[in-house]
Amino acid sequence: MIVVLKPGAPQGVVDVLVGELQGWSLQTQTIVGRENVVIGLIGDTSSLSEDRVQELSPYIDRVLRVKKRFKRASCEFHPERTVVRVPTANGPVAIGGDGPIAVMAGPCSVESEAMILETARRVKAAGAQILRGGAYKPRTSPYDFQGYGEPALELLAAARAATGLAIVTEVMDSTDLEAIAEVADIVQIGARNMQNYALLKKVGQQPKPVLLKRAFSATIDEWLLAAEYILAAGNPNVILCERGIRTFDRTYTRNTLDLVAVPVLRSLTHLPVIVDPSHGTGLSQFVDTCSKAAVAIGTDGLMIEVHPDPSRALSDGPQCLTPDEFEAVMANLAPIARSVGRPLASQLAGGPLPH
Repeated sequence: MIVVLKPGAPQGVVDVLVGELQGWSLQTQTIVGRENVVIGLIGDTSSLSEDRVQELSPYIDRVLRVKKRFKRASCEFHPERTVVRVPTANGPVAIGGDGPIAVMAGPCSVESEAMILETARRVKAAGAQILRGGAYKPRTSPYDFQGYGEPALELLAAARAATGLAIVTEVMDSTDLEAIAEVADIVQIGARNMQNYALLKKVGQQPKPVLLKRAFSATIDEWLLAAEYILAAGNPNVILCERGIRTFDRTYTRNTLDLVAVPVLRSLTHLPVIVDPSHGTGLSQFVDTCSKAAVAIGTDGLMIEVHPDPSRALSDGPQCLTPDEFEAVMANLAPIARSVGRPLASQLAGGPLPH
């Protein structure tokens, strides 16, 4: 249930209402929008009538029930779009709302100091604001490269010190969360852990923004309910990442990139939505086209894999762009981003423009 106050409701009225509602054994969440203040009610409201709540104050405009199972993630509960702000040495990066499109780029796995520093410098020069790189890697086979762990976190920290880029990296186990959160500016939950509810609760209890990737076979409702676990644990800064799903035809691509999920999610949730065309296709030759399509359809950001030498990558080489290819993709994206009224964040910051 949500309580929408009339424009101009005094803060004192809001405080009194929150106190009364909490006295009914309900949790409250106050959302201050551009025009209205909304008080969300969390708890058992089944026996509570809208009329009873309406009578609490003449400043109440309307009382509505949130019918969706994902309460905190829904547009009904939180009418204003969430903007996740990530501080960096180059200035804050805003993800969400109707602002510029953020770009995260880097290798699947951190392999060496020289490799991650070179990649970080090249993706920054091309216009990325956030460096992606795996320290811990979930792999289908137990014999595949699993990442270097804590030493790789140290290399990510060195790359941030050298470039000022923010860091996004994946957590697989709650025992590693503290070490990862010390380095990461965004904590990533990968597709294989989207429904690891114990881990979702843990990342929800720490303050860093959380990037939640869609599981291979997850419905949109399941994905949003996974986000709800993080929100319910206290962390409001959740970013959703569409990274492709498994369908009946996997002959020509690794996954099926579900781009229609972007406008669908924008109709259902206030949370930012980004697209990963690298995992979504699994082949570098399709990353440019799918990145352009994602920008045109309304994504808030992109996550693109870049490696200095994809043929020698320890993981996911076929889907990685070279730094030169990434630069070309960024140049191709710039006019499309401007045409939809959401330029790339690098363009607003005086970054590289198309050749």
